[in-house]
Amino acid sequence: MIDTQKKLQQLLDKGFEYFSKTSELKLSEKPSLSQWSKKELLGHLIDSGINNLQRFTEIQFKPKPYQLINYNQNELVIANNYQQANTKNILAFWIAINTRIISVIAAQTETTLSYAIELDKQTADLRFLIIDYVDHLKHHLNQIEN
Repeated sequence: MIDTQKKLQQLLDKGFEYFSKTSELKLSEKPSLSQWSKKELLGHLIDSGINNLQRFTEIQFKPKPYQLINYNQNELVIANNYQQANTKNILAFWIAINTRIISVIAAQTETTLSYAIELDKQTADLRFLIIDYVDHLKHHLNQIEN
């Protein structure tokens, strides 16, 4: 998992640099009424971080297989009003959540990484969930930067 931690840290550094150097106008532009702006994508990554931090920690003490619960992505972006949020504040929040996630990942053992998870009748393990989280973050950062 050391490689996954490093990859997540590199993505945080890359995202921080991009959001720090990009104009507020560009960050707030919506490609269409139905698509998120770059700020809203960052907000979605915050919501993903919050939900996954909870998952990564709850799996330590909840019955196995751990039951993943989907969260309402679009509704959370709207409810949090990321489009109107202060970019520096949400960027700092995103960095903080993911810094905590890196620490949680570092604390995992082979035993905990093997803890079973279940979502919609499909099973995997904590290792898969962590790697999937980092891949999801990378996917959205690529969207943001293009």
